[in-house]
Amino acid sequence: MPSINSPLGARPSRFRRERVLVVGCGDVGLRAAGQLRGRVKLIALTSSTDRLPLLRQAGITPILGDLDQPASLRRLSGLATRVLHLAPPARVEEGERWWRDARSLALARSLRLRSLPSAFVYGSTSGVYGDCGGARIPETRALRPDTPRAHRRVDAERTARWLGRAGVAVRILRIPGIYAPDREGGTPRERLRKGTPVLRSEDDVYTNHIHADDLARICVAALWRGGPQRVFHASDDSELKMGDYVDLAARLYGLPLPPRIARVEAQAQLPLSLLSFMGESRRLDNARLKRELRVRLRYPTVAAGLRSAG
Repeated sequence: MPSINSPLGARPSRFRRERVLVVGCGDVGLRAAGQLRGRVKLIALTSSTDRLPLLRQAGITPILGDLDQPASLRRLSGLATRVLHLAPPARVEEGERWWRDARSLALARSLRLRSLPSAFVYGSTSGVYGDCGGARIPETRALRPDTPRAHRRVDAERTARWLGRAGVAVRILRIPGIYAPDREGGTPRERLRKGTPVLRSEDDVYTNHIHADDLARICVAALWRGGPQRVFHASDDSELKMGDYVDLAARLYGLPLPPRIARVEAQAQLPLSLLSFMGESRRLDNARLKRELRVRLRYPTVAAGLRSAG
């Protein structure tokens, strides 16, 4: 089996045959592409002409297309041997099919027009579980999405499995909070500078984290490893409540600890976008990630990852 540093684990002739398509080639997609550069033919879908120079500079062949315009995706059929799908669903909060991820469906339909890829990796979210009351959960936990965004992720997972029934080796990564010191908004530093409160311990929730570099390595591993139609928690080993995570960052950065408030106060003071993350508590079991994808995390805890910034 291939190693994490050489994901294909085969003769150079095989490298020339493999073509990896990245859909949603943002920060994590570019990090994954960087690990594959020189080993495979890299292709990325983009709807923005402004991103063409950036992608080409990264050694990626850009393909213009828009997930919201299915006709523009036809040229993707038969193009790649492996696909990494990291694009989020559209933000549609209302309507008859608010829970559908039309983007994933349009992509899947285009891939099925000609020869199918051998592997398809979809980056989902741990939010598909909803609130688990702080329990440690495996990938077999029942899905109970509580937000429109999480409902659309569940629908996208369903679409990925539809590809799996056609013979594609589908792997779904359920991803928690992504952080990295070199990622925009990738640490609590700005939040600490603003003095944004966190919940007091008795009201606080468990959160899960993954360093962006480790997530990229997980994405690459999943393109070649793991059984078909498998789900993996792309999470590190940390077991921290949200407030403790922010406190840890404050101590590392030499900033004041944030104020602690009760949940009822938070509901009056904090924006809905932040409150949504304070309503779900769970701890992701990542044993399958280590056992089947054989990924050794470079940053097994957020303490290690935040310290890496120096």
